[in-house]
Amino acid sequence: MQRAHVVEEREADVGRGAHVNQTDWERRVADAWASIDHYGEAEFLVLIEQLAAEQPPDSGVGLFERAAAFDSTGHSDLAVPLYRQALACGLGGERRRRAVIQLASSLRNLGQAQESVGLLTAELAAGSDHLDDAVRAFLALALVDVGREREAASLALAALAPHLPRYQRSLGNYARLLVEPERL
Repeated sequence: MQRAHVVEEREADVGRGAHVNQTDWERRVADAWASIDHYGEAEFLVLIEQLAAEQPPDSGVGLFERAAAFDSTGHSDLAVPLYRQALACGLGGERRRRAVIQLASSLRNLGQAQESVGLLTAELAAGSDHLDDAVRAFLALALVDVGREREAASLALAALAPHLPRYQRSLGNYARLLVEPERL
């Protein structure tokens, strides 16, 4: 009887984010995302909701994971407010940058491309990391939606150029010339 009481207390505490081993929680979240294609939409949303519920209610991390799950299952409209809440709760690190990228992508999908451009332009200026090309790629999509196709092509090609086995210099120059006037 004593053991059952301890289990019930633990389960109650987990819902408030207490006693959660973050390393284990991160592993379980990563496993869930790695196996997304093995779940139906509803099953996956429930799985992520259960994991997010293990975090404190004001956890930007839990809100972000819920937003990402909605986003990945085609519910940008439900994801946007959760991304905004996650960022407002002080979401940090790589998840913060991912939240900005994913929020901007969702906004573009909802017809708010100008706001997407603003968010991603600011994100490019905010610092540099391994997600820079993702920022540029989603910014290029948003730029197309606001009628700035040459700038979008330039940005996408400039992001691609360093990854090519050859022609990096040429492609980089051509990308730049799409938006700069040619010098005589």
